[in-house]
Amino acid sequence: MTNEYLPFPSKILNVKKHTEIEYTFSMEYQGDVKPGQFFELSIPKYGEAPISVSGINENSVDLTVRKVGKVTDEVFEHYEGDTLFMRGPYGNGFDLDDYRGKELLVVAGGTGLSPVRGVVDYFASNPEECDGLTLVAGFKTPSDILFFEDQGRWKQTANVILTVDCMEGDFSCQLGMVTEHIPNIEFKDISQAVAIVVGPPMMMHFTALQLVELGFQEKNIWVSQERKMHCGIGKCGHCKVGKHYICIDGPVFNYTIGKNLID
Repeated sequence: MTNEYLPFPSKILNVKKHTEIEYTFSMEYQGDVKPGQFFELSIPKYGEAPISVSGINENSVDLTVRKVGKVTDEVFEHYEGDTLFMRGPYGNGFDLDDYRGKELLVVAGGTGLSPVRGVVDYFASNPEECDGLTLVAGFKTPSDILFFEDQGRWKQTANVILTVDCMEGDFSCQLGMVTEHIPNIEFKDISQAVAIVVGPPMMMHFTALQLVELGFQEKNIWVSQERKMHCGIGKCGHCKVGKHYICIDGPVFNYTIGKNLID
């Protein structure tokens, strides 16, 4: 038998700073992985933390880490060439086939852009595979913006709306919450359009309600309950909501199910 808790060593190939507390670590990895899945990133004697995949490359995965606790504080003490430990990937992730050939709206709040970055990057790089791509990304301030350089590239083939709660400095973004900008988006057929919504629980709740009110079908909306991820294999019980284990059945859920996952 194999030990499901046993991690494997992974070399840090690159570290990119986004904000004072958010860096992307490109970790050596070969294997199948999907956007929206996550790895347990660990350091002996410090513990482990579930981190969503924010990028998928030929021989590596990107993990965007926020410095918010004991484990992540220590992760930030490691640099290119150092080794961390990982296990995974876990969760179901986003299935790109759900969005191919359709109008796709991605709404992300703050670090919620990390797990959907792979989806946006794929369809922005392959615009012929969808019937239009719109990204609405909201952050507290311009200094909190993630993947700013990527957004500049995505704008070449997609409609990118970058918004902040409050403005500071001279940045090319708009003011207001994401829900203030969604009604202004023009869809060819909103009843057949598909949407992904990821961010803080309240943001996802009200954004999904707004999309349904505007004409989206509930079955055409997906959300990610990544805040509830924990051990990854459904053993600790931390992620259990009703009859669902978020680490196993999710973290990505169709809204017809996700709307009932009240934590």
